Amino acid sequence: MTEPSPPSSPPALPEGRLAGRTVFVELVRQALAVAAQEGWMRIVLCDPDFTDWPLGEREVVASLNAWARRGRSLQLLARDYSLLRLQHPRFVQWRTTWSHLVEAQGCASASADELPSVLWSPGWTLQRLDTVRCTMVVSRDAERRVALQEQLHQWWLKGSSAFPASTLGL
Repeated sequence: MTEPSPPSSPPALPEGRLAGRTVFVELVRQALAVAAQEGWMRIVLCDPDFTDWPLGEREVVASLNAWARRGRSLQLLARDYSLLRLQHPRFVQWRTTWSHLVEAQGCASASADELPSVLWSPGWTLQRLDTVRCTMVVSRDAERRVALQEQLHQWWLKGSSAFPASTLGL
């Protein structure tokens, strides 16, 4: 008699300097799967427009559904959300469903080069240093997390409410 195999767990999140668009996309997938499994209370996603993030993929939305619980929060920070709306309809629908967990700010005054490309959590961070070559640093280092958190907070304060869950018209 064979024992049922335990549910598969996402691979441990790496640390260090990495490069490549496929590596970046896979890390975002893994991070959100780990967030669901470990119950991260807060996640911050920041990017000028999120066009090359895998946010609209079924796997990513499934991870976000598994993560979404009372008391959790997702903060989105972008220069512009129009391309995200066009390219990631599943994520837009998820954002509507879970609007009570999501806050979104827009920083239209930031240039595309100024706004960082970051996935931040209380225990792990992913920061793309160069979005063209897709070089990034992933880390559990507390000092790096705090510095990124402070940088993101400053951008948050410069922004204004954006990417509403629904648009009401008369």
